[in-house]
Amino acid sequence: MSEKSTRKIRLYGKGSSPCRRCGSYGPIIHSYGLNLCRQCFRETAVKLGFKKYS
Repeated sequence: MSEKSTRKIRLYGKGSSPCRRCGSYGPIIHSYGLNLCRQCFRETAVKLGFKKYS
């Protein structure tokens, strides 16, 4: 009776691009073409060559 609706294509905003690693649509880091969410970036930053200064 009712059809399953497809996801609306988002061109900008939070829903426009998912994380490459986990697929979440939350806080995405687009800098340097990473396209990783904040949590995945913190887990893989050292492997990517980023250093933490504290």
